[in-house]
Amino acid sequence: MEKLEIKTPCKINLGLKVIRKRPDGYHDIETIFYPVNLFDKLTFELSGSFSFDTNNSIIKSENTNSVSAALRKLEELTGKKFLVKVYLEKNIPIGAGLGGGSSDGAAVLKGLNEFFNLGLTVDELKPAALEIGSDTPFFIKPESCFAESRGEVLKPIELKIGYPILIVNPGIHVSTKWAYESLTIDFKENNHLDYECLFSKDWDKIKNHLKNDFEEVVFMKYPEIKNIKGKLYESGALFSLMTGSGSTVFGVFPDVTSAQKAKLKFQGRYFTFIDIQ
Repeated sequence: MEKLEIKTPCKINLGLKVIRKRPDGYHDIETIFYPVNLFDKLTFELSGSFSFDTNNSIIKSENTNSVSAALRKLEELTGKKFLVKVYLEKNIPIGAGLGGGSSDGAAVLKGLNEFFNLGLTVDELKPAALEIGSDTPFFIKPESCFAESRGEVLKPIELKIGYPILIVNPGIHVSTKWAYESLTIDFKENNHLDYECLFSKDWDKIKNHLKNDFEEVVFMKYPEIKNIKGKLYESGALFSLMTGSGSTVFGVFPDVTSAQKAKLKFQGRYFTFIDIQ
């Protein structure tokens, strides 16, 4: 094999509870990771040395990125050197709460595993993925999952929303570190994520039970993000929530027509995408 192309999705969080701060400085969370059909594309080609390029100028200017980090982790794991040229076609907004960087890192682990016939299993790849990011293990096998601990303890669940999902990203970078430090939750009294309400498809019930603990602090600092959620509801969303620590907000709509009409209200100013389930 001289060339391999793979697509890798993003995710939204269907609710996000921060349970406690851990002695190691991380936080235990509970969330539903839900894959969305907005993809980055990675191309692998044999080369005389490792090189990386991308259509995203921000990533290109960074000293470190998840693609290079994933390659180094796999070299450490296998003891091999991978002489390959990697090109990333970046379509998922960065720093958006959609897990795009984590997804790219997981795609490199999976892509190189296939490209060089390493024969590593999902369970063998996941520890390396966790060293790249807390949600990177999810993208090794992206399917609807209840996630806990840092987000790496995954329990697959049979969940299909079945309605179009409109994603709106305002291009605001919300620091995850700042978001965690700004939380004012009494962790000892924090409730667990009641995700089973999702199976009812009772959207009023879901609105009352599924929350994102980061919304309060993020909305206070960035009212524009709060306004997006309000506008999604005004446009007919059955359910709306910020994903991750922001800044992307998604809305679940009753049909494609209403989702497309809502999209027009954000188009031009914000990044928008409709995932048709």
